[in-house]
Amino acid sequence: MEKLNGINFLDWFRNLRIVLKQERKEYVIEEPVPDEPAANAPRADKDKFKKHMDDMVDVGCLMLATMNSELQKQHENMVAYEMIQNLKEIYEGQARQERYETSKALFQCKMIEGSPVGAHVIKMMGYIQTLEKLGFSLKDELATDLILQSLPDSFKPFVLNFNMNEINKTLPQLLGMLRTAEGDMKKSGSKSILVVREAKRKEKKVAKSKGVGKTKHKGKNVLKPKGGISKEGKCFHCEKSGHWKRNCPVYLEEVKKAKAVEASVSGIYVIDVNMSTSSS
Repeated sequence: MEKLNGINFLDWFRNLRIVLKQERKEYVIEEPVPDEPAANAPRADKDKFKKHMDDMVDVGCLMLATMNSELQKQHENMVAYEMIQNLKEIYEGQARQERYETSKALFQCKMIEGSPVGAHVIKMMGYIQTLEKLGFSLKDELATDLILQSLPDSFKPFVLNFNMNEINKTLPQLLGMLRTAEGDMKKSGSKSILVVREAKRKEKKVAKSKGVGKTKHKGKNVLKPKGGISKEGKCFHCEKSGHWKRNCPVYLEEVKKAKAVEASVSGIYVIDVNMSTSSS
């Protein structure tokens, strides 16, 4: 357990509580010293008081042993509960001020256009870790939003795609994605638009589906069947008798699905590590 030196009170206090919780003595620093039972008090009350006093001595010695010499001198005549109350008065005010300054720096942190994204994100991650040590832990979702909002306009396509797809990434993973995006943007020399390769494949399938069964006949000399269209004709799509291709349920279903895929592809953007430039 690291010794208390004045600037690490929150870490020291957290570790102290862990040790005392394991020893079932955490109550000593949370409850003031009880009054001594009267001489005619029940035996159970006397035993409880004695246990509290014994545990108080053990905890007090542990606390003094994990302080630097200056703090030991200031607290050697106090019991464990009094030590904690005094230390909180001294250091929690400092911790509150440090939390305020760190939070202000984090929320005002903005990346300058053209500066390295890695250094910027690492700086913000440092603020987030400092707040966590000061007892003010940010949720991953909020931390991610703060980082994305601090990016310049050149990263707008990245942020748009990231938010639209509700991607869950840790801060180190987000840092890696931003570095990759920055590298691809430098190679392309322009703002990058993230496009999913899977979406491209779907577009090709849609285009292919559109052309299925559509044959343009030029000229007026188009042969027409004599005697009208037979209801017992053979479908050239499913090769079953009883209907033509334009009325084929299988063909109509495929056309319906193709249109649905086309509509979904036109409005979906998904984050991919590989990036390409596009004006569309």
